[in-house]
Amino acid sequence: MKKYLITFIVACLFISCADDDKYERLNQDPKSPTEVSEDFLFTSATVSLGDFMASPSVNINIFRFISQYLTATTYVDEPNYDLNNRNISQSQWSELYRDVLLDLEDAKSNVNENDLLTQADKDARTGQIEVLQVYTWQVLVDTFGDIPYTEALQGEADNFLPVYDDAETIYEDLILRLQNASTMLSSGQGFSGADVIYGGDMSKWFKFNNSLQLRLAMRISDSNPGLSQSAAVDAAGKGVFIGNEDNAIIVYQSSPPNTNPLWEDLVQSGRSDYVTANTIVDIMNDSDDPRRMYYFDQNLGAGVYEGGIYGTQNPFSTTTQMGESFLDPTHPGILLDFAEVSFHLATARLPDLNYAVGGDSPTHYENGITASMNYAGIDDQDAIDDYLSEPDVSYDSTNSNALIGTQFWIAMYDNPVEGWSVWRKYDEPTLNIPVASGNPVPLRLTYPINEQNLNETNYNAASQAIGGDEQQTRLFWDVN
Repeated sequence: MKKYLITFIVACLFISCADDDKYERLNQDPKSPTEVSEDFLFTSATVSLGDFMASPSVNINIFRFISQYLTATTYVDEPNYDLNNRNISQSQWSELYRDVLLDLEDAKSNVNENDLLTQADKDARTGQIEVLQVYTWQVLVDTFGDIPYTEALQGEADNFLPVYDDAETIYEDLILRLQNASTMLSSGQGFSGADVIYGGDMSKWFKFNNSLQLRLAMRISDSNPGLSQSAAVDAAGKGVFIGNEDNAIIVYQSSPPNTNPLWEDLVQSGRSDYVTANTIVDIMNDSDDPRRMYYFDQNLGAGVYEGGIYGTQNPFSTTTQMGESFLDPTHPGILLDFAEVSFHLATARLPDLNYAVGGDSPTHYENGITASMNYAGIDDQDAIDDYLSEPDVSYDSTNSNALIGTQFWIAMYDNPVEGWSVWRKYDEPTLNIPVASGNPVPLRLTYPINEQNLNETNYNAASQAIGGDEQQTRLFWDVN
């Protein structure tokens, strides 16, 4: 733990010192990186990715709203899907391209130029970088659709106005990159002290790689069933997560600036902007879900949970708030976990797919719920079994899609980007229409204003290619 603290402090000092130059970096040539070690770059990119995924800030990540896990007390633009006032798309775009992908690309160049590393160790570190880059690329594709990919990260000298690549083609390449990375990760020793996810445990990185490949494979099961099946079978055969001990999580510390962004917005800010949404509270109340004690506070009394009406102003003190664990600065940030893997496997084993990934749908489905319960600190098997026997929870092959989708969505409460994708993929559960606007839940985010103004030709081509730059334009994999 001490090595994580040291790495975090140094990395975050690097980030804070670079704040004034963030936008200037877009004009730098990543093929000639500055004199910053690959260890610093790898850590800073990992932390930036984890911070983005965990953050509830309306200025950068509004997926806890879009997934309807949270709603607002005062400022309700975001729960009503008015996302342009704060230019949220631009913030996410810049954060992921600039502070994650560019840093990782620079780290990759530095690794390859480091004569002190063996080729095996270079390959292993490159494999770790590939996993995080693929993860980030997928988040961008799943948010926007077509994005700059092959011409991105080249710097102004090569191409300051990159074309947008077809999202489906990007997915195909990302799967190939993960298949290649699995070999790299088995070659030598990768980052260790700079690794704030697994501390250099390459066997866990190998599983993370394969589990991410499974995620991508299952996302395209409706749009490209052939590739979906081959990639899912390949991932499962090589080895995916088999328990919560494999989870890919970011380790946070108790003191700024190394704390979970949730704590920063819920506690350190001194503000009372967020409460739980009635969408998830009502669903969990209906099935007496024991995770309520972990997800939600009991500020209304023991066992009393009342979510805020989605999309309108809600009183903070008389509405159920987020659970105590989420107010802890050391609360871990989740990138991918065993619960998610289990629900992917449950879907893969459904009769209409019947992928050869082992096991059966009911077992994987219950494994996903149990993993989520255990992660929430619920180890009482009797309580878990009681929940699994609830009428709205008990596995039923005639209603498997709705059951898997709903339970998958509940389990992603602390991984809201994935929760949004789960809802789009399964069309479950039924989400609320925001009160103030009546707008439908976004199926994607619109492109940043800067792209419209500065990369107009390529922006227009991409908008036409996807069927219009609108929140209701479906992604290529969202076909049902």
